[in-house]
Amino acid sequence: MNKFDGIIFDIDGTIVQSNELIFATFNHVTEKFLGKTTSPDEIIALFGPTEAVIIKQLFSDNFENVMNDYYQFYRQNHNKMAKVFDGITTLIDELKSRNILLSIYTGKGKGSTEITLEELGIRDKFDMIVTGDDIEDHKPSPEGVDVFVNKYNLNRDRVLMIGDAPPDVKAAKATGIKIASVLWDSYAKEEVLSMGSDYYFESVKDLSDFLLN
Repeated sequence: MNKFDGIIFDIDGTIVQSNELIFATFNHVTEKFLGKTTSPDEIIALFGPTEAVIIKQLFSDNFENVMNDYYQFYRQNHNKMAKVFDGITTLIDELKSRNILLSIYTGKGKGSTEITLEELGIRDKFDMIVTGDDIEDHKPSPEGVDVFVNKYNLNRDRVLMIGDAPPDVKAAKATGIKIASVLWDSYAKEEVLSMGSDYYFESVKDLSDFLLN
């Protein structure tokens, strides 16, 4: 018997190694339109709202041009600067073969989410995709979990969220599902370790062994 009937994946730091791409894309637009660079810590501090909300705050007078430039750079450099973690696609395929419902819940906006899923070739592997643009409040709002659980009438005891960051833990706990914190590329590993997740995994292999065996 499967351990879970539904599994929700975060994207960045969970499915795809993308920090280099995210940092480079933000720096591309801040250098081009503001004439300054932005450190990784400064960019991480902005995480929460979608990139469109952040860019609108920073470039309110030139939002459309900056957003278009952001997406263009993000797509053109995706395969150079981001890659799917080894073993994740195989895991997703195996979960699908076992008729486990799969969802994405990410704080990314719809535009960058679609680019990532298309570039990785995994867009059609998920039964539902919830981005930061699809909910009223950004992650850690539990809304992105609830919409999946409610649509498929799932027992929350048999739903797992997989993510690398504190908002994933908070979202899962707020709606009563299990949370697996993955630590292979977490930008906030120590904080995540202090949050009492149901499970912790240091490698994709460990996660796969848990889910499939």
